[in-house]
Amino acid sequence: MKKIIVTAILLIPLLNINPQGIGEIAPPKPPMEFPPKVWGLDLMIGESGFGLGGFYRFEINNRLTLFTDLSFSEAKDDREFEYIDYFGNTFTVGKENRIFQIPINFGAQYRLFVNELTDNLRPYINAGVGPAIVLTTPYNKEYFKAFSDAQFKLAAGGYVGFGANFGVDTSNLVGLNFRYYYIQFFDGGVESLKGRPKDSIGGFFVTINIGFMHY
Repeated sequence: MKKIIVTAILLIPLLNINPQGIGEIAPPKPPMEFPPKVWGLDLMIGESGFGLGGFYRFEINNRLTLFTDLSFSEAKDDREFEYIDYFGNTFTVGKENRIFQIPINFGAQYRLFVNELTDNLRPYINAGVGPAIVLTTPYNKEYFKAFSDAQFKLAAGGYVGFGANFGVDTSNLVGLNFRYYYIQFFDGGVESLKGRPKDSIGGFFVTINIGFMHY
C-alpha cells in the first residue's frame, strides 16, 4: 500500500490535470494587479505563547514587496521546564525573569510561482532584519504588576519565513506566514533562568496576517 501511495504521488506531476478542448489553446491569464500598499495586524502563535504585531508593505512589482513590521511577544529559554504542583499551579523551577521581545524589522518579500498558480493562492518567501528591544520582568511578581520593574536591553536580529496570501479581494488581505526569529545580544544577554544567561533568543511563530490594501 505504501508503494502505491508513493508511486501515485510521483505520477501526479505527469498527469494532465487540465485537459484542453479542441481548438486553439487560450493564452494564460495575466496575474491580477492588487493595490501596492498594505497595512495591517499580525496575530502570532509561537513556542513561547501568543504575540501581536503590525506591518506595512509596499509592492514594487508583482514579485517583489518591501515591508516593515513590529511585534511584541514573549520569549523563553529552551532549557525551561514547567511543573504542575499538587494544587494545579504551574511554575518553572529556577526561573528568574520573563522575557519579552519587540523586534522592528525591515525586509523584502518575494512571490513564488506567479505564472503557475492562480491569484487565489500567492505563496512567497520573506526575510527581515533590524533592531530589537528586549525587556525582562521579575518572575516572582504577578504578571502585569511585574512590568513596573521592567528592564530594557537593545539587540539586533531578524527572521526568515515563508507563507501565502489568499483570495482575490483587492481591499482586504488575509495571509499566513511561518517565521523563525533570531535576536543576538552584545552585552551579556538576558537571564531567564537564574545564573544561566543567554546571549541570544529566538523562536518559531505561525503568523496570521490581516490587512487592508490601498493605492
